[in-house]
Amino acid sequence: MDLDLRKLRYFVAVAERRNFGRAAEQLYIAQPVLSRQIRAFEQELGCTLLVRTTRSVELTAAGKQLYEEAQGILAAVATAVRRVHDADRGVQRLTVAFSPGLHVSDAIRAFTSRHPDVETDVVPTRWWEQDAPLRDGRAQVGFLRRPFDDSGLRTISIGHEPRVACMPAAHPLAGRDELTSADVAGERLLDTPTRRTSSLEEKFELIASGHGIGLVPLSIARSYSRPDLVHLPVTDAPEIETCLAVLADRREKLLRDFLEIATATLRP
Repeated sequence: MDLDLRKLRYFVAVAERRNFGRAAEQLYIAQPVLSRQIRAFEQELGCTLLVRTTRSVELTAAGKQLYEEAQGILAAVATAVRRVHDADRGVQRLTVAFSPGLHVSDAIRAFTSRHPDVETDVVPTRWWEQDAPLRDGRAQVGFLRRPFDDSGLRTISIGHEPRVACMPAAHPLAGRDELTSADVAGERLLDTPTRRTSSLEEKFELIASGHGIGLVPLSIARSYSRPDLVHLPVTDAPEIETCLAVLADRREKLLRDFLEIATATLRP
């Protein structure tokens, strides 16, 4: 079957707001129209995507899977349309993907100063599939944090960062200056949230609520700083490698220039 992108966008709006009324307002359509479109979409797919209650909307297992797939589909379509417009205008563009907490602004500024005629963009990655923007064409280069699937990629190591233990400010260990792995051995670690139900924001909300602690890269802890959480260095925890990554068969001069500039800029 052909996937109706308009209905897919309608579904995503409902999935994100978990409410037909708010989704309809965002889409500038009437709520009954949106409801009919979603029902028609479910009939076309042959499965139920949403469970409707009087107050909210929940995703079924199929709905969660489609919502996950939709992120890449809609982003890839938007990227293709932008490439068409760039070709029509004769625009050169470089898009950099980056993992949560990592910053590439210095590298992009250095690159732009040498290539002022090239437009640059950034796209954030999802923690469980950092390489996806490189593989689906949304980005030409990624600033990523291991582990990720590096098959078919060329990677350049640019540094390592420490792990820290993130915990509620009221936790018994929160007053320490530093910790070891033995100190947190008996704690519930929230290091592997299920990929469909937990974002980093949700992970830190769970930590703040007392559901456990997290061993996270320092840059992520700093990016998600909040007054009810503290993060402490774990002195014997292995560091996490950060690297630049590109598809192994991409050899354009523009990309080579960025890698050279970024490597010099981002390495400590």
